[in-house]
Amino acid sequence: MPEKTNDQIDTELNSASKKHTDIAEKILIVDDEKLHQYSLMELMKQNGYDVECVSSGDAAIDRIQLNNIGIVLLDLNMDGINGEDVMRFISENNINTTIIVVSGETSFEAAENALKHGAYDYIRKPYSIDNLLNSVNNATKKRQLESDNHKMHIQLRESEKLHRYIVNKSPDIVYILDGEGRFTFINKRIETLLGYKVREVIGKHYTELVHDDDKEKAKFKFNERRTGKRASINIELKLKCKNNDQPRNFDNRILPIEINSVGVYNSHDADPGKKFIGTYGIARDITDRIEAEEIIRFQAYHDMLTRLPNRTLLNDRLSQALTHARRNKSNLSVMFLDLDRFKMINDTLGHIVGDHLLQAVAMRLRHCLREGDTLARLGGDEFTLLLPEVQSKNDAELVARKIIKSLTMPFKIDNHELFVSTSIGISHFPEDGDSIESLIKHADIAMYSVKGSGKNGYQFYDNKMINAYSTHLSLENDLRRALEDEQFEIYYQPQINIETREVFAMEALIRWNHPERGLISPGEFIELAEETRLIKQIGHWMLHNACAELKHWRNLGLGNIRIAINVSAIQLEQNDFVDFVLSILHKNEIPGENLEIEITENTLMHDTDDGILKLRELSSHGIKIAIDDFGTGYSSLNYLKRLPIDTLKIDQSFIRDMSNSDEDSSIIKAIIAMAKGLKLNIISEGVETEAQSEQLREWRCKNMQGFLFGRPMPCIEALDMLKNNALKKIHVVK
Repeated sequence: MPEKTNDQIDTELNSASKKHTDIAEKILIVDDEKLHQYSLMELMKQNGYDVECVSSGDAAIDRIQLNNIGIVLLDLNMDGINGEDVMRFISENNINTTIIVVSGETSFEAAENALKHGAYDYIRKPYSIDNLLNSVNNATKKRQLESDNHKMHIQLRESEKLHRYIVNKSPDIVYILDGEGRFTFINKRIETLLGYKVREVIGKHYTELVHDDDKEKAKFKFNERRTGKRASINIELKLKCKNNDQPRNFDNRILPIEINSVGVYNSHDADPGKKFIGTYGIARDITDRIEAEEIIRFQAYHDMLTRLPNRTLLNDRLSQALTHARRNKSNLSVMFLDLDRFKMINDTLGHIVGDHLLQAVAMRLRHCLREGDTLARLGGDEFTLLLPEVQSKNDAELVARKIIKSLTMPFKIDNHELFVSTSIGISHFPEDGDSIESLIKHADIAMYSVKGSGKNGYQFYDNKMINAYSTHLSLENDLRRALEDEQFEIYYQPQINIETREVFAMEALIRWNHPERGLISPGEFIELAEETRLIKQIGHWMLHNACAELKHWRNLGLGNIRIAINVSAIQLEQNDFVDFVLSILHKNEIPGENLEIEITENTLMHDTDDGILKLRELSSHGIKIAIDDFGTGYSSLNYLKRLPIDTLKIDQSFIRDMSNSDEDSSIIKAIIAMAKGLKLNIISEGVETEAQSEQLREWRCKNMQGFLFGRPMPCIEALDMLKNNALKKIHVVK
């Protein structure tokens, strides 16, 4: 028999409710003889019944339609509408009223006809009081029993309806198997999870849904016979999906589930001798949980930005490779890769561009791998490559060259064309180490050796490198200590107007008074300061102290001198950079026109729009902006027009060779002409001879800086020069 739907159940309940609304035990006496009517009324009242009386069939029908009459004591022989008409009306209108005929008709046919029309009993007049009371009492009890049964029926139906709703709306597959393992019930969740219609599954054996790999595992689990604590709990299985077009997160034919099932018996337990009826089970879709577990597992062993193995997975694979190499007396290599110039790109263009670049680099590096190699990202711009089963160092060298070549082509990242190279250090097992730590460390040391010798290349580890590496680490530690101990000092180099022989500006240059190594020039530590981002603190210190010195000069009345200070891209990216600069000027009572910010050409060309806005804001306060080392970067005229530039400083490399190189001379003249066209000031750096000075003046460059006019000097010597400048006693250094 097909299952009833909830709508069908509702229809039956509504129909039954019409028959079994509030059971009223009021008795209606219908008799046109007043004496009989009165005697019946008194008898019923004496026995505790609520009684009403009417004298005709019309009145009876009107009263019955009010629907609160439980029993009708009905006389048949009445004028007009008689008793049979009343019974017919009650039957046709399905009124829940019990009819007891009390009539003077004594024929069998009259009694039979009354019972056919729905009478509960037929009492002949004159009646026996006991018989009448027994009939009324029995009718009352019957009606009460029917009412109780109806209420129970309603409760059961509502419970069934609720159970059916819960089961069909359950996110899990709910099923019942018979004793042979065939489905006798399954909810509609089967349709959305496996693609089967309910009717397709009913009657099937459960093994038709279980994946072939799990059929043995499912035996006595899917069709569990045990009960209680011994029943199956949280058993993972795979079910086969029907061939359908519904998307699945995993294989379109497989659904991972977790099953809980229990045996059903014809008693409350599974004692021997009790008959096994079947299995009740719940199967939960665990696709999302498995996906989450896989994501967590992936995150534990992979770098989420590049999707490459992380340090944990690399160490695991390197450990296995070492075990294999020792057992088979074979070789392996470890490469440590660090991207050149990445920090500058990341600092100037932002971390989003930096992240996209790392992803693109990782993609290219993947294409350089051999089968079985492992490429991992350790963090930042550092990658490590494991090369198991290499015949010799030549194999590692081939891979290194392939990597370097792959990075020569520019990267198109967010409307930027970026060039990056890499420094690669290589260690080799067994010569360079016998452990994970030693091989990675020695590859790292070799990489730093490449960095120190010009970058964009590769080197194999050599024991001699350890000293240079130790020096690098020591220098980094010393640099941090130098900030704390104030070991830095500012030197000043004059900028001269060659026509007036006057100093119009001093460039502030940092020096490091190392307690053991003596005076260290910025070329030896600025790059390290940028790598460690200590340049921010150093730059702040420079700006603070140089402006304090300028205030001292101004208080001495040494003229309208300008201070030029170099600013790195890392400083410029700070959100509070503009506020910091303005606060220093305000504190020292220095006009904006007396400060010049020098930024290298490459920093500007790769800066973000945010950086340009900061420079414009500084310029709006009168602060001068200069491009240092101009001619060595990748600037364009179109880009220069967007920048609030006041001065171009021609790089000293052009000045140094100008007398021997027509190309350098042409470049210098072109830069001067361009600056004039853009209404920019020009300063030539690195002027060391009178010949250079005279030539530059002929080319209409009057502002110069270099050893010819003064080497970088401590503040005391700079003060003396400025005093002489005030007296117009500046002379060319011979």
